[in-house]
Amino acid sequence: MEHIMFAYIIEKLSIWFEAAEQRRREAYLAQSTDIVQLEQRIRSLESNGYNA
Repeated sequence: MEHIMFAYIIEKLSIWFEAAEQRRREAYLAQSTDIVQLEQRIRSLESNGYNA
């Protein structure tokens, strides 16, 4: 039973961290001042991941 509860907690934490990361990425993209900067940020995220 302990293993099931531990796995459940790990899964929920993983989902929470993924959602937090998604919110950070969206905020980073939303700070773009124009379409060119937005496209640069999107390309940067696609190639390098989120490092801002």
